[in-house]
Amino acid sequence: MSEKKLRRTKNDKMIAGVCGGLGKYFDLDPTILRLVFVLLLIFAGTGLLAYLVLWLVIPQE
Repeated sequence: MSEKKLRRTKNDKMIAGVCGGLGKYFDLDPTILRLVFVLLLIFAGTGLLAYLVLWLVIPQE
């Protein structure tokens, strides 16, 4: 059984590959995750901070 690892993607990225990596890990469309981050940025103001933290914490593929 292969073990899933959370990694930022090299191919499916717009800025840093965070949403592509999260989408691959959770079997979700990265576009949905990108929309969630944008909505968090607009309405709660935390989307950018969360994205930056994930960018620093999640290793590259």
